[in-house]
Amino acid sequence: MSRDRGPRRPRRLGKCALMAASVTAVSLTASGCVVVHGEREVLPAATRAEAAKALQQFTSAYNAADKAYDTSLDADHTTGALAAIDSARLKAGRTNNPGGNPAHTPLVLTDAKFTIPKKAGWPRWFVADAKANKGGEARWLLVFTRHGLEETWQAAYLTLVAPGKVPEFKTDGDGWAEAVPANSTGLAVPPAGLSKNYTAYLKGGGTSFADGPHTSAWRQLREKRSIRPGLVTQYIDEPLTNGDHAPLALRTKDGGALVFFTSRHYEKQTAAQGAAVPTPNKDVLALTDGEIKQSLTMEFVSNQVVLDPADGSGNGRVSVLGRVQGLTSAKGE
Repeated sequence: MSRDRGPRRPRRLGKCALMAASVTAVSLTASGCVVVHGEREVLPAATRAEAAKALQQFTSAYNAADKAYDTSLDADHTTGALAAIDSARLKAGRTNNPGGNPAHTPLVLTDAKFTIPKKAGWPRWFVADAKANKGGEARWLLVFTRHGLEETWQAAYLTLVAPGKVPEFKTDGDGWAEAVPANSTGLAVPPAGLSKNYTAYLKGGGTSFADGPHTSAWRQLREKRSIRPGLVTQYIDEPLTNGDHAPLALRTKDGGALVFFTSRHYEKQTAAQGAAVPTPNKDVLALTDGEIKQSLTMEFVSNQVVLDPADGSGNGRVSVLGRVQGLTSAKGE
């Protein structure tokens, strides 16, 4: 059910197209036309005004979709992990409440701060850090991305981070941040390897990740739940790195990186002969294909935000600051 977008080429622009100077490199030809070289030049991904507008448009679309339980109303404003989680949530809600969300409360984001990296090529992206009227005191971190100047900014990642845990970023004299390449070797774990390392850690442990609720505590919980009287629970964890599920990283002031990445997780519950799988709630049932006779397999997509320290600094372990997971499908057998 996830919208796993592969690489896309930037759209070709029409002759003399009018582009925002902040997101393009321009040269004036003899004919007076503007020639765009945004795929090669190191430029801010967006202006601060454009980032604020993208956040406002996302919030409006998100609220409309949540109120109506209609995936089409925010499909143009989400992608990657967030799209997979959000579309499944809306589908389940619509199945159980065809008339819309009876408990709808509009999302309100305030005190928004934008961290916008300068980079060459696509995708362009930036991070919005805001306070919300949902999720307690946690800060909402949203990563917006797009693959061409004519495309709509889409939220690919949404994670919640405790106040004071968002790090300081390295910025230049104009306040623009630094994007860290996915294959960077100057970190404890290259961003491109985080999803694979995380899923391997959940299976077998190790020293790549610092202890916490989304690492050691989660492993302990799963071990405790794996065998219960009359029921066996199996877990399969898979890296997810293609298209708009690719990791995105910002350089922190201390030389490390704040990295967003995605993973996929399966949980299979199998009842012993003569026993039954616990009846799932109505939202799980709404996303379940097949009849639950002796087993139920649930598929989840999870997006994480982590502090990836500079190689050789401290204990060298990656710290998971926040994680948002959502059920995307299920199968009964």
